Amino acid sequence: MPLFINRDQMFAHQVHLLEHKLRSKEERILELETENAILHLRLAECLGKLRRDPEEETKALTHLQHQRNAQKITRSALAKLLSGLQAVKQELSELFAVYLSFATELEEKSKQLLQKVEQASCSQKGHSGGDVQNLQAHVAALELSLEEEKEKYRAERQKRKDLHNTLVELRGNIRVHCRVRPVLAFDHVRSSASASGPGLSEEVVSAFSDDTVMVNCIKTGIPVHNKMFEFERVHGPEDSQDAVFEEVKPLLTSLLDGYNVCIMAYGQTGSGKTHTMMGSGPLEETQQGIIPKAAAELFRMISEKPAESHAVEVSVMEVYNNEVFDLLARDEPGSAAGQRRDVITTSSGSIQVTSLTHQPVCNASEVLQIISSVMKRRAHSPTLIHPDSSRSHLIVTLTISSKSPNALALARRLQRAKKDMQRSAQKEWWSPRCRRANPAAQHSADELFASSASSPCPSPSLSPCPSPRPGMSQAPFKTKLQLVDLAGSECVGMSGVSGAALWESSCINRSLSAVSDVLGALAEQRPHVPYRNSKLTHLLQDAIGGDAKLLLMLCVSPTQRYVTESLQCLGLGTRARQVQKEPRRKSNTLRVK
Repeated sequence: MPLFINRDQMFAHQVHLLEHKLRSKEERILELETENAILHLRLAECLGKLRRDPEEETKALTHLQHQRNAQKITRSALAKLLSGLQAVKQELSELFAVYLSFATELEEKSKQLLQKVEQASCSQKGHSGGDVQNLQAHVAALELSLEEEKEKYRAERQKRKDLHNTLVELRGNIRVHCRVRPVLAFDHVRSSASASGPGLSEEVVSAFSDDTVMVNCIKTGIPVHNKMFEFERVHGPEDSQDAVFEEVKPLLTSLLDGYNVCIMAYGQTGSGKTHTMMGSGPLEETQQGIIPKAAAELFRMISEKPAESHAVEVSVMEVYNNEVFDLLARDEPGSAAGQRRDVITTSSGSIQVTSLTHQPVCNASEVLQIISSVMKRRAHSPTLIHPDSSRSHLIVTLTISSKSPNALALARRLQRAKKDMQRSAQKEWWSPRCRRANPAAQHSADELFASSASSPCPSPSLSPCPSPRPGMSQAPFKTKLQLVDLAGSECVGMSGVSGAALWESSCINRSLSAVSDVLGALAEQRPHVPYRNSKLTHLLQDAIGGDAKLLLMLCVSPTQRYVTESLQCLGLGTRARQVQKEPRRKSNTLRVK
């Protein structure tokens, strides 16, 4: 049996080679026919010239003779190719006949083997039923062992992934995820290239695995070359919005721990950035993007915390033509009511926008209502890629004002200790110096110090001695969740804009180039990082280069038409992964960002 299978593979390979030769011969015939038609056209032109200009008749006849000679040579070459093609077809038919005979023989052999197996099984049942049961038990044990090994493999793989995430956390690298959208209707366009060239709607970008993107670089006359790009997570066209958010959700837990978090979608127009960040309009919950799901998850985490320990405010901005506009204040490009918004760096190192509107919210539905009401004010215009292309960078910021739960718990314990001391007969205030005067007070103080020592984030402003004031107010610290939907990264030639829209595209490309320059400077650890080259990078300075946690979501198109933009996007993500910040340190004190 193995010998026959090898023969089958050998003949299949020969069939494949002969088919390849056949296609090559047919392509050569098409080329020669095209050349022959061109020569006929030239002959007709020469004949016309001879009729118009008799003086050049001799030269034309000479040229005509050369063309006829060339035609004869072409016809002889064509005849040779046709004879070779007939020979290949004859060999192919003979090979198919041999293949069919071998297939018939294989079918007959298979029937004979099945009959022998049935006979052997019947005889085995009649003579050794106990052996069959032993074999079945052995097979069951092997299957159980296989399942255990698979479970161990899954556990080890998850452990490796957790260790990798921990390494990324310790090194401070920027997290980079990639999402490859499916092929859409506007991807199907006719190619102006030759029939042998790659089609514009051909799918060349795919999710090779859960952490690798593969790009097939196809060029006419050059063998196909595959490029691989590795990221923390890669989502294919089959991944849902929930699957994408599940990989983003662990970042949100850092908000209440004192870290700023930024999630940024990067890619060309039509690659799915707005769908990934916002969703497909007011549809069912499964179609919501990262922004509405992040708001819901944030308020869910806040609901598990002590009451009135967190307050949330929302602000919505857009960067259009390198200017910042407050969409909540109804700033619109070109309107007289719009106020100039400057990006400033405070003394504490945080980035703020002058006179920016912050609106308090109590739940995720209020956040969605606010964002939906201002999305129509975002700058849009049609391009060759998309009829409603976003021409600005949208930045939704959720600012969380938090009081340390550990500090609140410590304050409550101090108040209880104070009440216990008031019940005692001792008249002077309790202090660490008088613990020996009252054993009960000493016991309470020991419990207090033990509990405060076990607290991971004690506030330095709190003293073990309670104050005679009735309550203790804690100054809140602020963290920011910045959700960014960048404008399209395609070149001007791809978008096809003209006139005043050229300035929009120029500003978009310059701001995105500034993002690339900042990432390159951070990756190369240059002494100067050009944050102020653009309002966008200046606004996101404490998200890209500060102690914030940044996730860059790359959105790429799968077709050959946009392969240049896809390669540029994946290259930016590769540079972003090389950025190594300083080790992240969560502050143990209450701070205001």
